[in-house]
Amino acid sequence: MKKSLFKRIFTAAAAASLLTVACAGCGKTSDEGASSSTAAVDNSLKNVKDSGKFVLGLDATFKPMGYTDENDQIVGFDIDVAEEVCKRMGVELVKQEINWDTKEEDLNAGRIDCIWNGMSVSKDRAEAMNLSEPYMENIMTFVVPADSSVESMDDLKGKKVGVQSGSTAEDILVGSDIGLLITEQPMATNVEALQQMELDIVDAVFLDSVVANYEITSMGKNYKVLPDGLEEESYAIGFRKKDQALRDEVQKILHEMKEDGSLAKISTEWFGSDITTVK
Repeated sequence: MKKSLFKRIFTAAAAASLLTVACAGCGKTSDEGASSSTAAVDNSLKNVKDSGKFVLGLDATFKPMGYTDENDQIVGFDIDVAEEVCKRMGVELVKQEINWDTKEEDLNAGRIDCIWNGMSVSKDRAEAMNLSEPYMENIMTFVVPADSSVESMDDLKGKKVGVQSGSTAEDILVGSDIGLLITEQPMATNVEALQQMELDIVDAVFLDSVVANYEITSMGKNYKVLPDGLEEESYAIGFRKKDQALRDEVQKILHEMKEDGSLAKISTEWFGSDITTVK
């Protein structure tokens, strides 16, 4: 009787031990499977190199960063820098015009590999994209015709101010104190806004100082920049959140270009000096 009871207890204990081992093994296999299935593989750089093309999205009216010239060619400071980056990556640069209002959608849908077009850094963009380190500083400012009676931001009260729709300039203007005292006129591009100002449809345009100064110094436009702007910004390149490898490769090449002087050379050709902030 005792022997039989002992045998039953031993048999039950052995079975329980085997079940525990088996379950432990099952648990390990499950964890390993979950780990391997959830581990994201970043092929962003490999995909670009395999395709041989790097697709850059831009609003092709943003002088001097990226715009269409009189020969219907997309040129600009950002374009020249991107061309050199692509040369060092061993791929072709493809310049893809996009609607600035839907740039994030184009990026996430895979129609472009990056947004590289004097894009200002903002909290929303940092959350939506994987941004490069800033490569240039910029001030958001007001431009008026040279013969305008407007001399300062205070003189804009009650005036119509053009601004690019979907830009950080629009966000800044709407959220500012002066934004409550003017009539905002959203436009598709800065070029359109400046044209509307020349036609006296709007009294001023709120835009990037880089653009304003280029229009005045290089294009000979008869504008004046008001002495009081609203906010300083930085330009960066936007990648998809998961495309860390591609972002890091472009960033590495920009650092190399800063060190060997090629970035300064391109900047000097466009702006008269090296105004980039790449470390």
